[in-house]
Amino acid sequence: MTDRTIDPGRDGAKMNFRDAMSYGDYLCLDALLDQQHPQSDAPDELLFIIQHQTSELWMKLAIHELSGARNALNAGDMAPMFKMLARVSRIFEQLNNAWDVLRTMTPADYTRFREALGPSSGFQSYQYRMIEYVLGNRNPNMLKPHEHRPEIHQMLSDELTRPSFYDDVIRHLFITLDGPGAKIPAPQLTTPHAAIPEVQAKWKLVYEDVQTHWALYELAEKLVDLEDYFRRWRFNHVTTVERVIGFKRGTGGTSGVDYLKKMLSVELFPELWQLRGEL
Repeated sequence: MTDRTIDPGRDGAKMNFRDAMSYGDYLCLDALLDQQHPQSDAPDELLFIIQHQTSELWMKLAIHELSGARNALNAGDMAPMFKMLARVSRIFEQLNNAWDVLRTMTPADYTRFREALGPSSGFQSYQYRMIEYVLGNRNPNMLKPHEHRPEIHQMLSDELTRPSFYDDVIRHLFITLDGPGAKIPAPQLTTPHAAIPEVQAKWKLVYEDVQTHWALYELAEKLVDLEDYFRRWRFNHVTTVERVIGFKRGTGGTSGVDYLKKMLSVELFPELWQLRGEL
């Protein structure tokens, strides 16, 4: 029987972990590290699995932070919200860095296990879909890949019944500038957010008088930061897929690179980007 007593330092003091929580216990490492099950004997399949599993963990945190940011915004707690949005940007920086590891896998490496993936595809990531829905890129057709999971389908459907985080930002923008009686544009619940001239005009007021509207200006720039990192993630996704499979159809029946390239043109916060040409 192994003694779990260790000497942590020079003073010789002993710590007994026999009945105390350890590092592995707290992180549930045994269960976590037992969740990688390659379906082939290809060495690179483990890389592929871990890449996507860790991405899903980061996306879980992104959803957590976006939920907190949404609640903070609606409660008027701007400082905590700014911190949460900054954290989401850094999460996407981590997701971006992960592509550098996956790009060490060559087409020959991937071909050895691609058939083992069957119809599974990153297209089916419901956490990624939730991030897009929360931020405002809303397409009800994207619910279809989740119809076989009723609880997930319902969760995503419920998100489409409430204003997106960006819709909440727009509401805050108008009320801050015009007061409680402001005429606020209707939320775009079930379509990707399209630029609204009235919204762009409000943001223009903010950017033309930064000192007066500093909190709104900081909010706008936090959103631009977030989308900047998000766009880089999409671009790295496209180039990694093209590097590994070229223009073949993706697993799960997607069009692969062609579909991903279309996503590069999507703007989450269109008024904030289009405004720059007017300043």
